[in-house]
Amino acid sequence: MAQAHTAAVDRTLSALADPHRRRVVELLRERPRPAGELAREVGLAPPAMSRHLRTLRESGLVEESHPEFDARVRVYALRPEPMVHLIRWLEETERMWSEQLLAFKRHVEGDA
Repeated sequence: MAQAHTAAVDRTLSALADPHRRRVVELLRERPRPAGELAREVGLAPPAMSRHLRTLRESGLVEESHPEFDARVRVYALRPEPMVHLIRWLEETERMWSEQLLAFKRHVEGDA
């Protein structure tokens, strides 16, 4: 696995390690949302939500935009690219384990 691909997967998994951040990702799957709405839905104070959103932004999982009507409002949306790296890693890992389990099965059945 390429170094950049590995680093991308590490950033994604690290960002998703926290249950509050996973909940934010679940909410953003439905639609983009303002930071205040995310804080209310997740049940966090705005400063705590801000820290979680910064982590998600730095990992590349979410992007921030400002609506034209009020530049103070921050709206967050999911970015698909980090999940592509994670899905690829999961597929490679699943393939490796499937091959290992098949080899073990053949070994056990051959010795029976």
